[in-house]
Amino acid sequence: MIATQRVTDSLIIVAILLAVWQGLNLMVGDTALPGPAATLAYLAHLVPSARFAENALATLAAFTYALVIAYGLGLAIGVWLGAHHLSGAVGEPLLVALYSIPKITLYPVILLIFGLGISGKVAFGALHGILPVALLTMSAIRNIPPVYLKVARTLHLSKWQTIFAVFFPATLPEVVAGLRIGFTVTLLGVLLAEMFASKRGLGFLIINAMSLAQSEEMLTVAIMLFVFAVLANSLLLWMEHRLHRRN
Repeated sequence: MIATQRVTDSLIIVAILLAVWQGLNLMVGDTALPGPAATLAYLAHLVPSARFAENALATLAAFTYALVIAYGLGLAIGVWLGAHHLSGAVGEPLLVALYSIPKITLYPVILLIFGLGISGKVAFGALHGILPVALLTMSAIRNIPPVYLKVARTLHLSKWQTIFAVFFPATLPEVVAGLRIGFTVTLLGVLLAEMFASKRGLGFLIINAMSLAQSEEMLTVAIMLFVFAVLANSLLLWMEHRLHRRN
């Protein structure tokens, strides 16, 4: 019943979005915003092409590398700052300050260090993802109820038993929330890098379509990215909700 209701709600939202899209198309014209039918027809032509596949694979490779780095460093930094109070007191304001800075202002520095190739895209994407993962991991460790640790000591659990039986289950829901946010902003960072300084990737396709006034292609790529992001975030959000219910 719940699943059916969710499907119905999703279809209603899609129908409303398509209606709004068609209405905007009638207001501004096909040059500024192609209609749903024209965009879907172009999508059916572009997506199976070798050109789209080549650029999509380039984005996927850079995003995968960036996500692995963002998750690995973010979790390591978050665990360290959450477990060590002095390090957390010193490091948290620095992380918050870095998180509040628009990352695009740091892109020239990234280019100077890593160059114009895939390494620059990976570094810029990872820079976006590390901070939210680290901050939410640190917060998850700090928010472990003290009674959990008292019970662990009462039961004479070893260090590793405490980590796997207490720390890991207690922090996992919030950590997964950080991974979900890190996923989204890492993808954003990779796409921005491709838009500003790259000759391959979906971000390059978008900026190239903008410069050539190819609104159908720009919108088609944006739709594909939107669908990918929605599906991935839905999966991570489902995992997060399951973990919260288990706790």
